[in-house]
Amino acid sequence: MASKMISLIILILLMPVLLIISILIWIVDGGPIIFKQKRIGIDNSDFIIYKFRTMKNGIDDIPTHLLKDTKNLYIKCGYFMRKYSLDELPQLLNIVKGDIVFVGPRPALHNQYDLIKLRSKANIHLLMPGITGWSQINGRDNLTIDQKVELDQYYLKHKSFLLNFIIIIKTFTQLIKPKGISH
Repeated sequence: MASKMISLIILILLMPVLLIISILIWIVDGGPIIFKQKRIGIDNSDFIIYKFRTMKNGIDDIPTHLLKDTKNLYIKCGYFMRKYSLDELPQLLNIVKGDIVFVGPRPALHNQYDLIKLRSKANIHLLMPGITGWSQINGRDNLTIDQKVELDQYYLKHKSFLLNFIIIIKTFTQLIKPKGISH
């Protein structure tokens, strides 16, 4: 309940930023401004995640690590928004809805069967997914599926207020000086 309230407060405080990003996307590439995508949540249940659209219209639900020549897929401001994770801001709505939390394993795409299977074997599917997580601050896009699952397992075994606090601090540090983002 506390994370929902915090998320709502952050959404209200960031309203001017959200409006500017929305206008920028509209000017640069038209609509839609918000990208909706089916993801896998707790207990392998489906939910719709919200993000600012950074890629051109018509791009399929392909896991980013399988995309080729991503530079031609971005809208003009898309790479910048991804680099600084501005595209993730609408996920605060997902927290308010109860789909995700601030810290947890990133939710898999509905068609990332290899990741879903490995996470299920390791009981990671029992965790609520998050906007940021242990694997995001320890490699993000530069990790293999196996490495992500290994890091998610570490989080599962060591989850605590202190670890969540460390993850949030390191996430903000990486927002200031991004690394590990390949697309």
